[in-house]
Amino acid sequence: MISRFHFDGRLPDHGELALPDALAHHALRVLRLHDGDAIVLFDGSDGEVEARLIVRGKTAFALLGERRAVERESPLQLVLVQALASGDKMDWIVQKAVELGVAAIQPVQAERSVLRLSGERADKRLAHWRQVAVSACEQCGRNRIPELRPLQALTHWLAAARGELCYVLAPGGLRGFADEPRPQGVVHVLVGPEGGWGEAELAACDAAGTRRIGLGPRVLRTETAGLAALAALQTRWGDYV
Repeated sequence: MISRFHFDGRLPDHGELALPDALAHHALRVLRLHDGDAIVLFDGSDGEVEARLIVRGKTAFALLGERRAVERESPLQLVLVQALASGDKMDWIVQKAVELGVAAIQPVQAERSVLRLSGERADKRLAHWRQVAVSACEQCGRNRIPELRPLQALTHWLAAARGELCYVLAPGGLRGFADEPRPQGVVHVLVGPEGGWGEAELAACDAAGTRRIGLGPRVLRTETAGLAALAALQTRWGDYV
């Protein structure tokens, strides 16, 4: 399998390109690639570029080849609205959501979120999640990086999203995706934290016009529920056919 790398900036159409230090380190020290190995570069705009790795001393270059107009994006515009989860669960959620084809991830602060973020700490964590998304794209073949949106309070997000198609996952929800019509436009999936949504939050979701959706008779963890919903949506209306 040819190694894929995200290049931060617009890739030129041809020629030789000096690789950034972090990218070169990952290619040579982590993946143990060698001079002459085939690689693929993508810049998040359109398609991907076949290239050949060139090593001169401690410096690495890419000899750029053909740009291929390859798209691996889902026909569904899925946005995962994920309440903050503790530990490394958010890393897992971001990574797997990218693999499942989300267009964007919106972290929200919920009443029962164990993790609390604000200010510089929130900015650093968001930058980390963006890098997790980049790495996931390198692995899964996507050429466009999903948007990692700034953290918001749930109530603020609901006010801005009023009128959008929003599904809130709630244990005991009487409706499933099989009961829903094919969506038009962006689909938002709201997932609660470890302790679930509070009653006031569910009431706010109802007032904002979200639709409560159940995922069967079992209660799923926060790191499972959103991914299960994304997979279900891709199976029903996306590219899992």
